[in-house]
Order: sequence, then structure tokens, then C-alpha cells
Amino acid sequence: MSLRFRKKVLLAKIETTYGTDATPTGAANAMLASNISIQPMEGSDAERGHDQPFLGNDGTIPYDLHSRMTFQIELAGSGTAGTAPAWGPLLRACGAAETIAASTSVTYNPISDGFESATIYLNIDGTLYALLGARGTATFRVNASAIPIIEFEFTGLWTKPVAQALPTADVSAFQKPLVGSAANTPTFTIDGTGHVMRNFALMLGNEVEARFLIGAEAIEIIDRAETLETQIEAVALSTLDPFALARDQGTVAVSLVHGKTAGSIATIAVPNAQVQRPGSPVEAQGIKEWPLNFAPKPVTGNDQWTLTLT
Repeated sequence: MSLRFRKKVLLAKIETTYGTDATPTGAANAMLASNISIQPMEGSDAERGHDQPFLGNDGTIPYDLHSRMTFQIELAGSGTAGTAPAWGPLLRACGAAETIAASTSVTYNPISDGFESATIYLNIDGTLYALLGARGTATFRVNASAIPIIEFEFTGLWTKPVAQALPTADVSAFQKPLVGSAANTPTFTIDGTGHVMRNFALMLGNEVEARFLIGAEAIEIIDRAETLETQIEAVALSTLDPFALARDQGTVAVSLVHGKTAGSIATIAVPNAQVQRPGSPVEAQGIKEWPLNFAPKPVTGNDQWTLTLT
């Protein structure tokens, strides 16, 4: 019988001990994801290279095996202020701290040590692919006339895929998102001034390395360099002069608020974004727009960005 590629269940759970299977379940750890892709057996192949009295292949030995996975999660809160979203473990495994203020807010920000890891299961119609010790990076995207998303890319230690029945996945904790619009995205400011925005992307820029040594194998976050890109309606230079700011290595605060009701409001704040050289002006529906680029910089450390759910 043919196996259906669309029949997928994605599970993720923070590990207590690095690289030890946290055994996520469909009842407690299911993820409502889209555009899931997996490279199940990345690595290298060692050529044996024997000298022989004839021509032909000598075979290879695979080594440094690991897996990579990408997918998208809708950017929506838990529906209750002060309750972490179901996708919170994924962001924690991307080098972010989760701070909960009961009944008020959940805030995520980058960290520089003490990185958590996750066990991630992907079951495709009866075949289980498991990533252990998974760590990754993410991108927040909020675009006009589109569902806001978080794009995740994970690397994990390899385990051999096994046959396992599709689990029952409870994704009831995931809330319906709001499309980016003037009504649903009430605030977008650069240097404290509101702007008309077409698209927004904050890339966390984690540098993730698979590290294989004798005595230790791990997936490590070794560095990060966030980038922020947005396209806005061009304005008078007296309102915003990105060319002068880029010339002078000027920094500005960038803030975006998406959502309208308690439990579903997401605020992305970048308090110290260095303005970089703008892209070429573009025409959209007869209107001039600017592609702008920023390099988020630390102020006191681990504060390049925050995502606050209220």
C-alpha cells in the first residue's frame, strides 16, 4: 500500500538531558505546522581508497550523521495572557529564554549560554524520523495580507527511522491567527514614527553547527547575527532619511504590534537596530516603496530583540 506524504504528525519537547530522547507525545507535544521538510540523513562519506589489481568502486563509510528539518508555525498567542504558546519549546530550542508573568505576558529574548535542546519527532504515514539534541534558528515574518508565521530550521543528532503508527495529535492549544492588516497590525514604527509597511522579517541568525568528536557529539549554537528587513511606503526625507542614517551608522528602535485582544497580541521590539544601506526603491501599485535593512545590536546584552505575548 502506498504511503501518503501529506499524512504527517510533528511533535516537539524540551530535553531534560541533552541528546536524551524526551519522548514527546501527541497528547501533550503536538505542533500545528506547515511546509514540513526533512533531510533525514545528512553527513559525509569516507572513501576507503584501497589499491586493488582491478578498477571499480571500493565503497564508502558514512559518518557525522545528523538530520535537518524546516517548517512553519503560525504566529499566534495561546489565547490567554500569561500562558505560554504551544510552540514555545521550539523557540526555546533556538537560543531564546522564555519568561512568564502570570496572567500578564510571556516574553522571549535571545540568550548567550545555557542553550536548551529539543527532541523532535516527525511521523510521515507510519515512519518515525526523530531528531535528538535539536537546536536551530528562526525567522519571524509579518506581511500585509498574509498569515504571520515563524519559520524554523532545526539540526538534530541522527537516529535511524523506524516504523511507528501515526499518533493522535491534539493541536487544540493552537489559536487561529490574524492576517496582517491595518486593523490586525495596529502598530509599526521606526524611530518612534508610524509607517505604512508591506512586509517585515526578523531573522534570528543563529549559527548552528553539528559537532562530532571522540567522546562527544552535539548540535551547538556557536554564534548569532540577527538581521531585520522590511519594505515600507517611502516618505519625505524630513520624516525618515535612511540614507543619512546608513551613512552615519545610525541606530533606531523598530517596533511591531500584531493582534487585538488579550492573549493574542504579539509585540516584536528591536530597540537598537543599526540602519544599513537601503535597497533600490521599488514601485508597487504606482507608489514608491523602500526596502530597508537593519542590523539589531545589543544594548546591554541579550536584548537585541524581544517577542512579547500579551
